[in-house]
Amino acid sequence: RPKHFYDIVVQVAIIRPGPIVGKMLHPYLRRRQGLEPVTYPHPALKPVLERTLGVPLFQEQLLRMAMIVANFTGGEAEELRRAMGFKRSEKRMKEIEGKLREGMTNNGISIEIQDMIVRSIGSFAAYGFPESHAASFALLAYASAFLKSHYLAAFTAAILNNQPMGFYHPATLVKDAQRHGLHFKPIDVTQSVWDCTIEQQQDKKCVRLGFNYLKGMRREIAAKIVEERTREPFTSMRNLVRRVPVIRKQELNVLAEAGALNFLDDQVRHRRHALWDAELALRPAGDLLEPVALDREASPLAAMDTQERLLADFQSTGLTIGMHPMRMYREQMNRRGVISANDLSLIPNGALVRVAGSVICRQRPGTANGFVFLSLEDETGISNAIILPDLFETQRLTIVEEPFLLVEGILQNQRGSVSVKASRVEGLRVDLASAASHDFH
Repeated sequence: RPKHFYDIVVQVAIIRPGPIVGKMLHPYLRRRQGLEPVTYPHPALKPVLERTLGVPLFQEQLLRMAMIVANFTGGEAEELRRAMGFKRSEKRMKEIEGKLREGMTNNGISIEIQDMIVRSIGSFAAYGFPESHAASFALLAYASAFLKSHYLAAFTAAILNNQPMGFYHPATLVKDAQRHGLHFKPIDVTQSVWDCTIEQQQDKKCVRLGFNYLKGMRREIAAKIVEERTREPFTSMRNLVRRVPVIRKQELNVLAEAGALNFLDDQVRHRRHALWDAELALRPAGDLLEPVALDREASPLAAMDTQERLLADFQSTGLTIGMHPMRMYREQMNRRGVISANDLSLIPNGALVRVAGSVICRQRPGTANGFVFLSLEDETGISNAIILPDLFETQRLTIVEEPFLLVEGILQNQRGSVSVKASRVEGLRVDLASAASHDFH
């Protein structure tokens, strides 16, 4: 809950392994929340640590601490910084630790305080993070949050056009933007260009998906489609194929499956009608027994139902701007006592709960002692689950392989930070498509 820009700087640095290994995370959080007083290992360190509530978080602070408590010179501090580098020498670190302790002993600092300072420096030896780097990242975070809050359409279009990047799959970015009020329009051969673009819809801006999200679509084919329709609108499926003769059958099919050919002309198609018309349009004219065969009414194919459209969306583009897959199973989830992600914050701490969703992220940090963290997405938002090492070992295959999971466990609601400490995990046997999750990166 940052109140000032410097809070974001701290947020960037404090979740890194250094502060966690050095046992600095929870003391800082307790002090930030006013649950414990701000104290300093030594009165002389107050000017160095006051800005971070008495807790050393940055590499620069550790160097200043060495200069104050152990009388290190600037050169010796630089030597310490080099020793803390990536290619550090354990032997060199031991030598510097001896010099540190000698200097602190000469300054009358107790063994207990020496141990704390050495532990802090030792943890940063492996994962030191400069304050200047944290500030740079914080500026990016602040700018991104500002743009997302005030220019959601532009921000989302830009993020989608610069994939792959970041932590979340485009499918999750789209759903998050929709929950924040952004409207999307589908890929359309009469409107789309290669990139996702911004369109005005009444008094609001929305995002039109681009051809860049069609799997197997060549950029030069998309450019040719745009060039031809700019010159003169397409009048039929066969007209499109004739004027863009280099388009492949696979590309025409993926356009149809994504619904991009539904409004090709004045005849509104559904996706299977478009697939049927595309097949006919690719045949030489002499192969058609009757001209009426090109009429969309001649298609014997039934329209896709909701579930089939979702599957087609994920197969053709890797995401959907339609309903979230979990929405189709909400009634079933309600009968099983599954709480939506949006309602978790209303449940008291310590309650036994069930959550479910598509797995969008699996993480097992090296500093987490074997704990696994899952992010589950449903139609209302994202819930977080904590998997203990023993549970992960017994249900590893389910946790790692199943795209949709149901997690049962104890709700941990700590000052608005909500997660479920899992006691049981099961794969949801649902016939749904989903995007690939972000696993163990």
